[in-house]
Amino acid sequence: MHLAFDIIGSREKAVAIIELPEGARPEEVAKSIMERHPNVKSVLAKAGPREGVLRIYKLRLLTGSKNTEVVHQEHGMKFELNPQTVYFSPREAEERQKMAKLVRPKERVLVMFAGCGPFAIAIAKAQPAAKIEAIEISPAAVSYMKENIRLNGVGLRVFAHLGDAHDAHKLGKFDRILMPLPELAWKFLPSAFDSCVKGGTIHLYGISGQEKFIDLVHNVHEVARHEEVRIMITNAEKVLPYAPRTWKVRLDIRIL
Repeated sequence: MHLAFDIIGSREKAVAIIELPEGARPEEVAKSIMERHPNVKSVLAKAGPREGVLRIYKLRLLTGSKNTEVVHQEHGMKFELNPQTVYFSPREAEERQKMAKLVRPKERVLVMFAGCGPFAIAIAKAQPAAKIEAIEISPAAVSYMKENIRLNGVGLRVFAHLGDAHDAHKLGKFDRILMPLPELAWKFLPSAFDSCVKGGTIHLYGISGQEKFIDLVHNVHEVARHEEVRIMITNAEKVLPYAPRTWKVRLDIRIL
């Protein structure tokens, strides 16, 4: 039986988030994980897809502590969060590093759907001369983001904003924009186009089960035509598996 699960946290305390396959016995699965990973203090099971305005998974506690707040560590950074109230994927650690290394000195960067701050903080650590504005609609996530900005010592470079990404253009103009909400990000492209300088780059995440991501590319070009913005898709690549025969993907879009 294939069991998919993530561990979020540290060597001292972590939580496991699992996707229970059909026929699995939840208690036995949870016990097995905790026996193999002594740092796991709670086991949570996904009880449905990401949903609602905040796009978080509904999680059910199978066993362990009801206190599921942890401090996750990755690439020398610390992220405090509660996976029951804030979406966070440890599988995206390398993607965060990849994006951070693209940022050039003195770039102004906007991170939409910023969550508890992992993309924004990774960029600030990799490129200290950049200025990053991060906008997120969840009060809980913004609260954690502000704490994580403090924990990682990037308070002079990363600025957290509670707000709707549709209003991100109010924060000014940016050289680079990240849109890491794969299920819905393309619907926020008008705000991103309005926020990006000519010659700037938008990194749009999406979901696709097709080669060359035909539907997503079509949606991007349709929005660009409607907004009367000239664009070029300079790169398209798979990031992570999302579901059977479906991928989380990224389009890199240059504003002409």
